[in-house]
Amino acid sequence: MSRHIQVTFDAHDPTALSTFWRDALGYVHPGPPGVDLPEGADPLAAWDDFLARIGVPPEQRNTRSAIEDPEGHGPRLFFQQVPEDKIVKNRVHLDVRAAPGLTGAERMAALQAESDRLVALGATQVRRVEPAPPLEAGFIVLTDPEGNEFCLD
Repeated sequence: MSRHIQVTFDAHDPTALSTFWRDALGYVHPGPPGVDLPEGADPLAAWDDFLARIGVPPEQRNTRSAIEDPEGHGPRLFFQQVPEDKIVKNRVHLDVRAAPGLTGAERMAALQAESDRLVALGATQVRRVEPAPPLEAGFIVLTDPEGNEFCLD
């Protein structure tokens, strides 16, 4: 039997980092448990109200955040606040499939366009690897706003 997974990120600012990844991946912030959000309601504001209602002090309300695939296909991403800085390269990273089925110049143009969009959201483009057939189709390495590496593939 297969298992569902959740990918967890350590973060200084869980809400900001989850918002970057929400916008990068087309995910959504879920609402608080037992709260029916009206159409167009801000789930982050609903969480702040919920946490205040259950007595969580303001300084503890940004210790965690999560986003989910609205179609239910991708893994849930969870962001937890930690005090330490990121020190070394990630041993595990996300590959964002931004150009499936494309090859050559068309693929790299699509990857670069997506990189430009993500840079506007706060990512940093680190390196671009050009296609080198037969094994390398080309990809772009970026970091999210807190320095976590990921690839556009």
